[in-house]
Amino acid sequence: MSIRDRIVRRWATLRLSPTARRMRREGLTYLRPVKLMRIEAALRRLKKRRVAGDYLEFGVALGGTAALIAPAARRADATFVGLDVFSTIPPPTSEYDDAKSRERYAVIAAGAATGIGGETYYGYRDDLLDHVEHVLADVGAPVDGTNVRLEKGLFEDSWPTLHVDRVAFAHIDCDWHDPVRYCLDAVAPKLSDGGLIVIDDYHDYAGCRIAVDAFLAENPGFRMVPGANPLIERR
Repeated sequence: MSIRDRIVRRWATLRLSPTARRMRREGLTYLRPVKLMRIEAALRRLKKRRVAGDYLEFGVALGGTAALIAPAARRADATFVGLDVFSTIPPPTSEYDDAKSRERYAVIAAGAATGIGGETYYGYRDDLLDHVEHVLADVGAPVDGTNVRLEKGLFEDSWPTLHVDRVAFAHIDCDWHDPVRYCLDAVAPKLSDGGLIVIDDYHDYAGCRIAVDAFLAENPGFRMVPGANPLIERR
């Protein structure tokens, strides 16, 4: 890591909320400080502008970012829904997914992936759903099935069963082309004026980037705000 990168990381870390710093310290999120900083800034923006709608996360993993989003939803008197298989993630299946994606999944499928700080990889845990429930309860956003909910299963199975009229915020953190595109197509029509979609893996996996770029090209009513984890908003 360069000196500049270290300075940027340190600066971003100092700007994080105590909860975000704790999630990193306890190894509950893979996100770099700059990404967490952008998520928290987006949540503050929604609060300031009083944007109505539900708060969603597609790809919950260990619950480190849900621990930021769910309390923000509660403060906005909104619903938080976290969607995940809460087990090993499905494989990349699109022709647009690159070799890096397939190599990464091969390591996961072989049981050779390691978690943060050498811990067990989250996708191998049998108690992942219970673990995330504990994390959310610990930050004052207990899963109650109404205001804070966790939906286990593939997005294409769980999303159609939800009754979401408007979306204020969505964090899309699902790596591969097809799930990213599915989530964008599902959420965008319901995005409130002033609402925000955060894309985690745009700079990490080609399939994600291709899905986002194609969505924007086909939907000129939306635009991207560049960054470590780009934002998508209505024009």
